[in-house]
Amino acid sequence: MVDSATAEKFLDSNPEFAKQYYDAKFRPKLVSDLLGGTRKSKVDTKAFHDLTSVEESEIVFDLIRDIQENLQMEGAVFNLMKHLAFMMRADCMSLFMYRQRNGTAELATRLFNVSKDSACMEVCLVQPDSEIVYPLDMGIVGHVATTKKMVNVPDVSQNAHFSDFVDTLTEYKTKSVLAMPIMNGKDMVAVMMAINKIGGPQFTSKDEEVFTKYMNFANLVLRVFHLSYLHNCETRRGQVLLWSASKVFEELTDVERQFHKALYTVRDFLNCDRYSVGLLDMTKTKEFFDLWPILMGEQVPYDGPKTPDGREVIFYKVIDYILHGKEDIKVIPNPSPDHWALVSGLPTYVAENGLICNIMNAPQDDLFSFQKEPLDSSGWTIKNVLSLPIVNKKEEIVGVATFYNRKDGKPFDEMDETLIESLTQFLGWSCLVCDTYDRMNKLENRKDIFQEMVNYHIKCRKDEIQNILNTRDRFGKEPEECEEEELQLILAEALPDSNTVGIFEFHFWDVWHSELDLVKCGVKMYYELGVVDKFHVPRSALVKFVYSLSKGYRAITYHNWRHGFNVGQTMFTLLMTGDLKRYYTELETMAMVTAGLCHDLDHRGTNNLYQVKSANPLAKLHGSSILERHHLDMGKTLLRDDQLNIYQNLSRSQHEFVIHLMDIAIIATDLALYFKKRTMFQKIVDQSKTYEDWNEWTKYMMLETTRKEIVMAMMMTACDLSAIAKPWEVQSKVALSVAAEFWEQGDLERTVLEQQPIPMMDRNKAPDLPKLQCGFIDFVCAFVYKEFSRFHVQITPMLDRLLNNRKEWNALKEEHEAKLAALETAKVEREEAVTAAAAAAAAAKLAKSQSKTCVIT
Repeated sequence: MVDSATAEKFLDSNPEFAKQYYDAKFRPKLVSDLLGGTRKSKVDTKAFHDLTSVEESEIVFDLIRDIQENLQMEGAVFNLMKHLAFMMRADCMSLFMYRQRNGTAELATRLFNVSKDSACMEVCLVQPDSEIVYPLDMGIVGHVATTKKMVNVPDVSQNAHFSDFVDTLTEYKTKSVLAMPIMNGKDMVAVMMAINKIGGPQFTSKDEEVFTKYMNFANLVLRVFHLSYLHNCETRRGQVLLWSASKVFEELTDVERQFHKALYTVRDFLNCDRYSVGLLDMTKTKEFFDLWPILMGEQVPYDGPKTPDGREVIFYKVIDYILHGKEDIKVIPNPSPDHWALVSGLPTYVAENGLICNIMNAPQDDLFSFQKEPLDSSGWTIKNVLSLPIVNKKEEIVGVATFYNRKDGKPFDEMDETLIESLTQFLGWSCLVCDTYDRMNKLENRKDIFQEMVNYHIKCRKDEIQNILNTRDRFGKEPEECEEEELQLILAEALPDSNTVGIFEFHFWDVWHSELDLVKCGVKMYYELGVVDKFHVPRSALVKFVYSLSKGYRAITYHNWRHGFNVGQTMFTLLMTGDLKRYYTELETMAMVTAGLCHDLDHRGTNNLYQVKSANPLAKLHGSSILERHHLDMGKTLLRDDQLNIYQNLSRSQHEFVIHLMDIAIIATDLALYFKKRTMFQKIVDQSKTYEDWNEWTKYMMLETTRKEIVMAMMMTACDLSAIAKPWEVQSKVALSVAAEFWEQGDLERTVLEQQPIPMMDRNKAPDLPKLQCGFIDFVCAFVYKEFSRFHVQITPMLDRLLNNRKEWNALKEEHEAKLAALETAKVEREEAVTAAAAAAAAAKLAKSQSKTCVIT
C-alpha cells in the first residue's frame, strides 16, 4: 500500500501526470463548488493581513458569485467595497452616483461608510431623503468626476478641492483619500472613494493597483445596471409616447379631454405616486368691456406673473391624478391660489419662466413653499417634485404638468426629466391637432353661414314663386299649403305650349323669351319627360328649383341663365327629337336634363386656367375640372334644400343613382376631358352600325351602363357647344357674346395677373374672330355633330347648321384676309414708291455732283 509521502514524492517527480490527474478528477468539482450559490468566502477578514494567492482567488470567485446572484446593483457593489476596504486597509469606503437634475450634474451618496466589518448593506445604503449631494465643482469627489481620473490624496488638509462639510456633519476626521471614477464609455456613472489608510499615513501605489484591478468588477456591475436602467427608461418612454399618441388622436375636439385621455392612459409608465396638470387660460387680450373698469380706475390692473408670450398666469382648471393607494382623478375648475397643487408657487413659476424644475427635497426647499402636512387621510406627503411646461408648436405654454414622489423613493433624475419632457412636448404638439380641428370647424361653420347667405339670395322667395304659382290670388294661401291638384291647375294655365315655344326644336332661340319664360319652359320639360307624376315630384319644389337655378347663374356676358337653360333644352331635344331617349329610363332622363340646367351654376365668366393663375380658392378646393366641380356642388347644395329637392320622393338607391349621373354629366362638360372620350364614343357609333335591327341595338344599349354613360357625357358636350349649331342669325350673335366674355377675361389677365392673354382672349385680336371660329369648329365641334348625325339621323339638322356656320365664318375670314391682303399690297406699293422716290433723289444728287459746268462771276 502506498503511503502519502510516496504519493507526494511521485507527484512531485511527475508534474504533467499530476496536472492531468487533477484536471480530470478535481478541477470540475472545484470550479463547481467555487461558483456554487451556497459557498461563502473562507477568507478571514477580522484582522488585516496580506492575502495569499488562494485567498485572493477566493475573493475573486466570491465577487463573481455576487455578480451572478445579486439582482440589485447595490448588493454586488457593497460586497466589492467590503473586500476592497480589507485589501487596501481602508477605514471606510463610499459610492457616489452621478446624475443630472435641472440640467446640472451632481454626485449623490448611494453607499456610505462601508468597512470590512459592515455586516448589513441596509445600514450603509443611503435613503433618498438622507442623501449627501456634491455638485461637480465641490470636494475631491467632484474633482474626480470632472477630471475622470483617479486621485490619491495623502493629506486632505493640503488639498484645495477637499470639503469638510461631511466631516462636520458626521463628526469624522478624513486624513487621506483614494478615489476613482467609474465610466460607461465616455459617460460618467459613479465615483468610488476609499478613506483613511489604516496602518499607514496614505494609500500606496500598490493600493492604487489593487483598486484599479478590482474596479473592473465595479465597472461591470454598474455598467450593466446603467444600461439596464437606460433600457428601462427608453422602454417606458416608447410606451408613453405610443399610448399617448393612440389616445391623442382619439380625441380631436378639446385640448382638455385630449390631455386627460393621454395622461391617464400612460399613468403606469410615469413611475410616480401622483401628478397634476394645470391648464392655462390662453386669452392674450382682454375684451374692451373688461378693460373699461381698469381704464376708469375702478379695478386694479393685473401685476402678477405672466407667461413668456405675455399672458396672465391663470390656471382655469387643475386635473389631479392619484396613483398611490386607491386610484382616483379629481378635476378642479377655477382652482383657488391656495389649492395644494398651486400654493407652492412652483406651477406658476414654471408657467412664467418655461423652465423644468426638479426638486429633490420638497419640504426643505427654500424657493417654494410645499405643503408639509399630509394631503389626505392616507398620510401621503410631498417628498420630491418634477414640474414641466406643456408648450405647443407656437411656443406658447398651454399648461404645467407636475409629478410628485418617484415610486422607488429616489428623486427624479435626468432620465425622468427626459421621459416626461418627451410626453409634455408631445402633448404640446398635439394641441396642433385640436387647433386644426377647431379651425376646420370654424371654417365649416363659416362656410355654412355663407352657404345660408347664398341660399337666401339664390333661393326662390315666396313672392317670386307667385309669378308662376299665384296661389295667393287663386286660393288665398301659400303653395306649400295647397294640394298637388290645385297646383297642377295653376301650372296647366301658367306653363307654355311646348310646340308654340319650340322646346322640341334644335333651333330654339332664347332671345324671344324673358328669363321668367325660360323658367316656365324648364318646368314644362319635366312634364314632357313624364317624370313629375311618375316620381311624385312636388309641383312647388319643381317650380322653386328651376326658379332658383335662374337666380343661381350670375349676370355675366355669356355663361348666364340663358346659356344654362339652352344647354338643358338641347339635352331635352336630343332625348326627345333626337330619339336618344330610347336608351334611357325616365329617371335617367330627369337626371340628364337637370344636369344640363345646373351645369354652369355660379359661373364667374373665367375659365379653369384663370382660377389656377389667380390662386382662386376654387383651384385649391378642386384639383381638376375646377369650375365643373363647383357647378356640381352648387347644384347639389340647392337639391339638399327640402323646399327645392325635386328628388325628395325617390328611394335611397334612386337618389344615389341620379346624383351619380349628375356627377358624370356635369364634369363631362370640361373640354379637357372631351378628347379622352371621343374615341370611345366613335367606337360605340361604329358598333351601332353593325346592327341591322334597331330594336336589338336599343335593347343592347339599355343594358350597357358604361356605354350609356359615355353617350351621355358626349351629349353634354354637344349641348354645351350647341350655340355653334344654331341658325346663323343666332350663332353670329352668340359668338360675339362668347368672345366678349373671353375678352373680359383677357383684360383681367393683362391688368390683374399682368400676363399677355392668348389670342382668343385678346381684345386686340378681335378681327381674327372668324378665323378662330373656323379653327374651333374644325378642331372641336365638327367631330361631335358628325358622329351624332351618324349615330342618329334625327340629329342631322345640327350638323347641317354647323357646316353652314362654318361657311359663313370662312367667308368672313376670307373677307378679312382679303382686306389684310389689300392693306398689305397698299403698304408694299407705298414702300416701293418711297423707295423709288429716294432712289431718284439720290441719282439727281449724284448727277449734280458730277457736273463740269463752270460759273464765272
